[in-house]
Amino acid sequence: MTSHQLLKKYFGFDEFRPVQQEVITSIVNGKDVLLLMPTGGGKSLCYQLPALMLDGLTLVISPLIALMKDQVESLKENGVAAAFLNSSQDYALEAVTLNQCRNGELKLLYISPEKAVTLKNSLFSDIKISMIAVDEAHCISSWGHDFRPEYQQLHFLRQQFPDAPMIALTATADKITRRDIVAQLQLKNPSIYISSFDRPNLNLKVRQNVSEKIKLQEITDLINRHKKDTGIIYCLSRKGTEELAEKLKDRGVSAGFYHAGM
Repeated sequence: MTSHQLLKKYFGFDEFRPVQQEVITSIVNGKDVLLLMPTGGGKSLCYQLPALMLDGLTLVISPLIALMKDQVESLKENGVAAAFLNSSQDYALEAVTLNQCRNGELKLLYISPEKAVTLKNSLFSDIKISMIAVDEAHCISSWGHDFRPEYQQLHFLRQQFPDAPMIALTATADKITRRDIVAQLQLKNPSIYISSFDRPNLNLKVRQNVSEKIKLQEITDLINRHKKDTGIIYCLSRKGTEELAEKLKDRGVSAGFYHAGM
C-alpha cells in the first residue's frame, strides 16, 4: 500500500500535515532523521506510518509510561499490532511481549530507555529491527531540560543495528542540543526537518526582580481578567505550589495544587 493509502486506512486522514510526508519518505529510503515539531504537530505519525511500510519491528524509545500506554491503545484500536515494555509490567506480561517480538507478531514496540538498556543483550539479539524512533530526544543531551542518564547509553542501538534508519523526535531543542542529539545517537548524515513553531495563540513575557507581593498581585490580576477560564501555574518546588494555592484561595480564587509528592 502507498503511504496515502496507509494514512487513510489506519489513521483516517486524507492528507499529510506539512513536513510529515518528507520525513516518512526519508525514513523509508533508509535515511536517519532529526525532526523538530511542536507538540500536537503530528510527530508520532512520522514513525508509526513508515513502521507499517517496513519489514520487521519498529522500536520506539519513550520516557513517558502514560504516553506509551495511550499510543499503544490507539494503535491497536486502529488495527496496528503494537505493545510496550516498561517498569509498570510484571515478569509474566513482559515475557508475553518478548515472545510476540520474537515471533514477528508486532509492528511497533514502545520501550522505556531504562528497559532498553537493561534488555539490550537479550531482547534485540534475535529480532529483526526495521527502524528505531527515539522520542523526546532532547533527553539525550546534557543541555536538554529533561536530561535522563539512560538516554546517553542508547548509542548501542546504532552499533547493534547499523543499517536500521533512526529518527530522533523532539519539540524542544536549540542548535546546541540538536548537535548533541546527532552526536550521542550517532546519526549518519541525518536529514533535519524543523516544522513551524509559530503559535499565534501563545504570548510569552519574562520578568526579573519582581517582589513576592507584586508577583502575587499580578497573578491575581491575570486570573481576574480570565474569570471564566481555567489555568495552570508552574512553580519551582512542591512547597511553592502549596503556598501559592493557599494565597490564591485567601484572595477568593478557586485553587488547588499538584506535585510529584502526590
